[in-house]
Amino acid sequence: MKSVTDGIHTFQQKHQRLKKYIHTAWRVPLPRWGQIGMGFVYFTVPIVAGYGVMKWAEEKSRLSIGEGGENLRVKNVEGVGNLTKIDGVSRKVGAGGVGMGVRLAVSDKDDQARNQIMLKSLLNRLEQGRGV
Repeated sequence: MKSVTDGIHTFQQKHQRLKKYIHTAWRVPLPRWGQIGMGFVYFTVPIVAGYGVMKWAEEKSRLSIGEGGENLRVKNVEGVGNLTKIDGVSRKVGAGGVGMGVRLAVSDKDDQARNQIMLKSLLNRLEQGRGV
């Protein structure tokens, strides 16, 4: 274990020396256009990289579960509202159940179907420009 901590300490020392070298030896005052350019680079690189990671994750999701979830082993929700299946046994979760958490809003399959119909209706109205 001592060799691991020594290795980490050595790495940290080398990293600090490298940072000091980069921030002192290479320090060149930038003109205004250079500052703007570097600001643009520092702003866009995380956005472009994040977008790339998001697209990669979406593709991995499509490959593993399918476009509409057709590759999922279990296609329906295994517990509705405040019920869940744990080790094959249906148990209550939330206030008074597993974990003694907060009281959960519960809905059965009829509530979910009714909510889905209302949501589709709302989205159709918004699409047609009639508003809410």
